[in-house]
Amino acid sequence: MRVSELSRASGIPLPTIKYYLREGLLHRGETTSPNQARYDESHLQRLRLVRALLEIGAMPVATVRHVLEAVDDPDLPVHWMLGRATHPLTVPPAEKDDDPAVAAALDEIDALVQRSGWHVSRGAPARRAAASVLVRLRALGQDGFANKLDDYARAAEQLAEADLRQLATLSGRDEVAEAALVGTVLGDALVSALRRMAQESFSSTQFPQAAAE
Repeated sequence: MRVSELSRASGIPLPTIKYYLREGLLHRGETTSPNQARYDESHLQRLRLVRALLEIGAMPVATVRHVLEAVDDPDLPVHWMLGRATHPLTVPPAEKDDDPAVAAALDEIDALVQRSGWHVSRGAPARRAAASVLVRLRALGQDGFANKLDDYARAAEQLAEADLRQLATLSGRDEVAEAALVGTVLGDALVSALRRMAQESFSSTQFPQAAAE
């Protein structure tokens, strides 16, 4: 299909597609003449992925480019590719590592990792992000939530197992890479929405006088 047809099929304006091409978010089409190129279903699928990362994942263009470079690198083993592709999805915390509260929280997270039998690299952004959340919870006097860390970890483990079981059903590397990205970005949004629904349900029974009609 021509780029105009790609625009119609994807619902993405032509100038936006050209911008994605310039920024390296969309691979070039097959050149058919000096000013023409032909595109196929792989371009349409990549456009859908890019829009999901930008709109639902709220990722900057530079981060999306970094993620897609990892996905498109055939020399990266799958495990390393998944790490490079998903690590940028975690927002870096503001606190400094030399903050005593951060150091204590990191120790707490490391102890959780050990108790859970997980294999998490010390440089994993999620490790640092989890410690930052603990620091904020305790600073706000919400130790009750912080003390439920093992409960949250068990729920997270179930989610992660479901994610990876789904990936195990896929065969091609590209298929696994895209599913991992989509599952992380859209999966986070889905889990957040389901959590809100479950909270509403439990709230209606725990605080019935305040339940909405």
